[in-house]
Amino acid sequence: MSEYASGSEGAGVVPHVLDNPALASLTGPHAHFAERRGRVLRYPLAVSPWLALPDEPDADDWADLAALAGPGAEVPVPAYTGGFPADWEVTFDLEGVQLVDDQVAAAPDDEAVRLGAADVPEMLDLVERTQPGPFLPRTVEMGTYLGVRRVGALVAMAGERLHPPGWTEISAVCTDPAFRGAGLATRLVLAVAHGIRERGETPFLHTAATNTTAIRLYETLGFRLRRTTRFMAARVPALDAGEERVGV
Repeated sequence: MSEYASGSEGAGVVPHVLDNPALASLTGPHAHFAERRGRVLRYPLAVSPWLALPDEPDADDWADLAALAGPGAEVPVPAYTGGFPADWEVTFDLEGVQLVDDQVAAAPDDEAVRLGAADVPEMLDLVERTQPGPFLPRTVEMGTYLGVRRVGALVAMAGERLHPPGWTEISAVCTDPAFRGAGLATRLVLAVAHGIRERGETPFLHTAATNTTAIRLYETLGFRLRRTTRFMAARVPALDAGEERVGV
């Protein structure tokens, strides 16, 4: 079986750690973040919106997820391709792709600076203007984030998100619209990949299947398509009048 073969097809095939990356992260290198109820895990809400379900959730898992998130909450589940219970409203369904390092020309960047807690207001502002995906006040704690500044202002960044054993996801790749076209995002992706490689791990990333421009760019950098996936979210049913739900 190929190193990158998906375990989602074929009887007896062992699932790959990247097939359920949020679960692999929260039971592996990111276990210190994990909030758990039964077999359902999530990141603290200020760190990441992602929740992790077992590969084949049953009725007890859905009940645990509902109790963990709370009635009426919207729960995003990455890399989940199954269905939701009939009384859950699907609020988001996006086809995505997962790409993995395949001879990426990773390299450090002299202009890239390490970003930390003091930079979070600027990082949140850049994310708000560029919309690269979920980024919250404590997302910076998930891994290394690098940025480029111009006249003191943060104009581009990229960093690390999910962390399955042996792998690290590159995420939050964004550039201020006024500075696009100068290759800053490419340089930061390669710099983040270099740091991941230095730890003996392998970079990977996700993007929307419709984002063909980004996919072509990542492929030219040395990433290759591993699998298609879905990013979905659903709303926990509200409580009926007079009903009480047991807390976590």
